[in-house]
Order: sequence, then structure tokens, then C-alpha cells
Amino acid sequence: MFIDTHAHLFYPNFQDDLDKVLQNAKDEKIDYILIPATDLPTSTKVIELIDKYDMLYGAVGIHPHDTKDWNDDYLIQLKELVQHKKIVAIGEIGLDYFYDFSPKEKQIDAFRKQLELAITLDLPVIIHNREADEDVLSIVSEFSKQGLRGQFHCFSGSLKDALKIIEMNFYLSFTGNITFKKTDDLRAIASQIQLHHLLLETDSPFMTPIPHRGKRNEPANIPLIAQKLAELHNVTIEDVGCITSFNTFKLFGIGKKTEPSFTYKLGSSLYINITNRCNASCYFCDKDGDAVINGYNLRMEKSDEPPAEIYINEIGDPKQFEEIVFCGYGEPTIRFEVVKQIAKYVKVNGGRTRLNTNGHGNIINKRNIVPELANLIDIVSISLNSSDENQYAEMMRVEKKYFTEMKNFASQAKEFVEKVVLTIVSIDEVEIEKARKLVEEDIGVEFRIRKYF
Repeated sequence: MFIDTHAHLFYPNFQDDLDKVLQNAKDEKIDYILIPATDLPTSTKVIELIDKYDMLYGAVGIHPHDTKDWNDDYLIQLKELVQHKKIVAIGEIGLDYFYDFSPKEKQIDAFRKQLELAITLDLPVIIHNREADEDVLSIVSEFSKQGLRGQFHCFSGSLKDALKIIEMNFYLSFTGNITFKKTDDLRAIASQIQLHHLLLETDSPFMTPIPHRGKRNEPANIPLIAQKLAELHNVTIEDVGCITSFNTFKLFGIGKKTEPSFTYKLGSSLYINITNRCNASCYFCDKDGDAVINGYNLRMEKSDEPPAEIYINEIGDPKQFEEIVFCGYGEPTIRFEVVKQIAKYVKVNGGRTRLNTNGHGNIINKRNIVPELANLIDIVSISLNSSDENQYAEMMRVEKKYFTEMKNFASQAKEFVEKVVLTIVSIDEVEIEKARKLVEEDIGVEFRIRKYF
């Protein structure tokens, strides 16, 4: 269920009871633990540990504190160490200007050389940053253009920095620091970063979360961090585990991608993965990529699309969910008859329904399907994406006529369902207030902004 992506289990204070520490982790549903080294001797210790325990994986690298004696011969030794099949990253590396353990020029040289090594070996990096924001972000930005990827561990920076890190295709992770009493600002930032950009870590034996602060930290405390993230995002701890575990698989290759899901639970709602097929191809949509939402694998070929009975069986009692939502990486109205069968079952059995659509259902089905939504769908949520028809067509890669069709679908739907919502993605090129005016004043329905990050 959980993966701890940062635990220094080679520290002396784990020497006498490591077996118990790992059993504690298993008891708390920690499936895997990643151990980042800090220098060459600890890199060797990491190899010893990952050879001994199946649940452990490792990273090798030189921490900024240990770069005072850096020379390029270290790269030769690191290249040898990464040949081990369970070494999945270069790390922990970075810059630390808080302590004066290594000269800045040595830190920067070692950092840059190890980033170059990571790109050469096609490995992710695990980055340490303390009071070196400007230099770290500048250097990583330079290398990210060459395909560098990785994790900023123990993040404690600004929201602006967090968004820049995400733009560079990196993940963030918070430690027990988000449970501390005086870190409201950090919790506010964590709440603004969508979970599919986050990993879980303890940074053991440091950064012990409340209520164990003052004691040695260990991987078994991961659920305390996951629970705090769940509270900040108003989801379940299971959601956090599922999402961050897939993120870890995607970045480090630890664990595995889940089997395709026909239904998937987010918060208190159940989502119905009807199809991956879509008449549009939005440039910000991942349907042709991983096709994963919050850790759930939604990849499905046409031949894999199940009948209504399969979905109904997985739903069970619809009243146990806040709503049943027709939403995946495809356009649900492509299988409109199946949507109607499922929706009828839900409504007959006391549940509520929402249809997430691009509003092209009438063209797709070659008839006006809007009246058929009556008594089956409670809420229709339509992707507006832009208030400009030219931009809309460009973003969704459709003809401009689909913009008018989408607006007409929304206007008609008001007569047959309880609520209609039009949404846009919060990207810079979209004029949000212009879109709000179109939705609220011209069409007369509810307007909502979807986060891009």
C-alpha cells in the first residue's frame, strides 16, 4: 500500500534492531523502502542491505555534506555501484548552504557531475536542497532540458518553487515536517500540490512526525504522513497510498503498475471507466500516455470494454457512494447505451450520478441524446477548456464546429438534469474571466476551474 522513498537504514541507530524495524514497516503496510546513500562507504552499505532484504531498494551518490573531498574518480566508483539491479537512482545529491561542511564550489561541481552521470545512465536523481534554492533550481532547470528527472526530497520551499519543480517533471516529497505544529505554511503548500506529483518519505532516522517527535524516525511512520496528506486533500489514506505508489513505480520502477480498473474510488465517489476512446485529443490529456488517474490504471482497449453488468456488479449498493461518476480517459457518450443502463440501475437503487463529458455526444451518436439524460443523470460536467472557438479547436484538436456543439449541449442539458457545470483548465493561455462570463451569463450554468498541476 505504501512506499517509503527515503530512509537511511544504514545509520548506526538501526544496527541492532533492523529486522524489527522492517517488520514494523510491513505491519503498517509498507511494501518497499528506498535507501539513499550519502557517500561511497554508505553506498557500499546500501548494496549490502538491498542484497539481504527483498523489500529494500537503493540509490548511490555523494551528499553535499560529503563533497569536500570530491574528485572525479568518485564517478568511476559510482558507475560500478549502479550496475546493481536494485540501485534505482543517483542520490542523495544536491546543495546545502545551511551548514559549512563543504565549500560551495565543491558542492556545485559534485552536484553537476552527478547530474551528468544520471543523464548518461538514464537514472532519476534524489535531490537535497537546504537554503540553496536559487542555485539548485537553476542547475536542475538546465539539466531537465536534457531529460533529467527525479525527486526533491524533504521539500520545505515556496509554492512558486514547488510549481517550478513540477514543471521540470520532478516529484516532491514531504516528511514528518508537515505534521509539526508550526508548519502551517508548509501544509498550505502541500494542499496545493496535486497528489500525482508527490511521493512519500520518512527521511529516517530524522524528521519524526507527530506524535513521535523526539524519537528515532522509521518507515513504519509513513502512514502518519500519508494521513496528513489525505486530510489536506480531502481524500482517503488509501487514495494517497495508491497514488504515491504508482508515482514511485513511474519514477524509480519500484513495485508494479496495477491491473486496469473498470471502476475506481476517489474520496467518497465511485468513478466508472467506460472507455479510453475519444473523438478529441486534448494536448493536456494523458489517455495515450500512462492513462493513470490517482494511481488507478485506466488503460483499456476497445476489445476490453466490459458490458454494463460488470460495472453494476462492482458498484453494488450505489447509496454507499456520494455519487457515481462516468469519467475516465475517454468520452463516456461513445458508449452511451452502456452509460444509460448503469445510470438506470444507480437511480433505481437510490444513488446519484454525474456525467463528465466533452459535450460532443449528439455528434458522436448522430442524434440528440440530451433528453435521454432525464431521470438518469443528476449532474452534467462539461469540459469547456476555452471561451475562444479557435483556441478550443486547437487545444482539443477538433473542428471549430464542436465548440458550438458543446455550448448547445450545455444549454439543452439545463432542461433535463439537476445541474450543469462547465469547467476549464487553469493554464496561462486561457482567459479565465472571459470563460466565466460565457458560462455564467451567456449559457447560464455553473463555472468551475480545474487545476492543471
